[in-house]
Amino acid sequence: MTVMYDQILNIIQDADRISRNETILEQHSKGMTYHQPQKPEIVVYPKSKEEISTLLLYANERKIPVTPFGVGSSLEGQIIPSQGGISLDLTLMNKILEVRPDDFYVKVQPGVTRSQLNKELKKYGLFFPVDPGADASIGGMVSTNASGTNSVKYGTMKDQVLGLEVVLAEGRIIRSGGVVVKSSAGYNLTSLFVGSEGTLGVFTEITLRLRGIPEATVVARATFPSVEAAGSAAAFMLKAGIELGKVELVDEATIKAVNAYKGTTYQEVPTLFLELSGNQLAVNQGVELASEVAKEEGCLVFEFEQDTLARAQLWEARHQVAFAIQAANPGKGLLSTDVCVPISELPNAIKETRRLVEFHGVDAAIFGHVGDGNYHAVLSIDANDLASIKKVEAINQQIVEYALEKGGTCTGEHGIGIGKKQFLRIEHGESVELMQEIKNIIDKKGILNPGKVF
Repeated sequence: MTVMYDQILNIIQDADRISRNETILEQHSKGMTYHQPQKPEIVVYPKSKEEISTLLLYANERKIPVTPFGVGSSLEGQIIPSQGGISLDLTLMNKILEVRPDDFYVKVQPGVTRSQLNKELKKYGLFFPVDPGADASIGGMVSTNASGTNSVKYGTMKDQVLGLEVVLAEGRIIRSGGVVVKSSAGYNLTSLFVGSEGTLGVFTEITLRLRGIPEATVVARATFPSVEAAGSAAAFMLKAGIELGKVELVDEATIKAVNAYKGTTYQEVPTLFLELSGNQLAVNQGVELASEVAKEEGCLVFEFEQDTLARAQLWEARHQVAFAIQAANPGKGLLSTDVCVPISELPNAIKETRRLVEFHGVDAAIFGHVGDGNYHAVLSIDANDLASIKKVEAINQQIVEYALEKGGTCTGEHGIGIGKKQFLRIEHGESVELMQEIKNIIDKKGILNPGKVF
């Protein structure tokens, strides 16, 4: 069914918030990785749940696909309107609706970004802990159950979302959860919607759990002769009860790529990037204990920083790894894996992944959230070369198969989207049938982000 501009205008009543401009359509046709772009027929910028409700009712009656869009930072093609239709851009719904510092929660619209939220929360001595790397929208982070470097201490998005307001496919507006940190009332619909990737409903209000800003924060860099030694040190630190806020493992080839990209001179060996936070005494004790554990596992260098600027510079090497691979391969795209394995399996998984990419001659950055077994291989891929695509996708498949064989998952935080649909059934078997039944009940005509997940 063709989207009728005049009918959309009748709903939105503002021509400036409806676009068929080719540049805008192009911007809404792709994510950050190599997946095949697809333009929507039209981009709509709603400002209220009422507009979204009316728009979805219109789309549902005419079986017009609707794909929610945040800031465009998804990595598995969730925001690509694979069947055309309407791209529902939620960036204008970016209000922080209510902050309750004494109750440690905030209510936001889906277009609020992570940095925007934390800037507002800072004056209350609070912060929102999930950091996926990109300055993603909260709605997008909820839709993929995002996590990132802080998950070892604070958990993922599902651990932060207390409640949701959601518009369903036929325009009905529902609420799930609430503002308290625990409830045993009925089915946990909030967790059902978290990670649903826009296939079950459109978020219009999100209630999030907040945390206090720690008194002290220290970051450290520890280098090791092998990936196994670095992984073993991280495991012993966790067993020792050290309050690690972040613990990231980067292999030597990735450090080499970062040095070439940033002009840094880090020793090109497996490296742990650590962050400890809490009260000053506990942090000092934690750093001392972490240093002792690292040395027992053959640590070559252990250095730490408490100065804000120095901390930021130390973490920059970790956050620049994907850009380093992209810079080394101009004109090429990226495929980012995000399998998760049991923590004890992570060093071997990283070694096996490095062996795979070197065997196939593909440039890649490899780094892991060692505290929870989640790691990434960012692979260079030529999206215009079928042979390159097949080679990198074959590597991705072998990485996933290895993770599943060890009891892991095909995606720790990026979601299924377009890129991992083939792995969902391998991982979950007949449970996928139940997932599809739930989707069909909630979205009977299949208009919400069709072509994703299943």
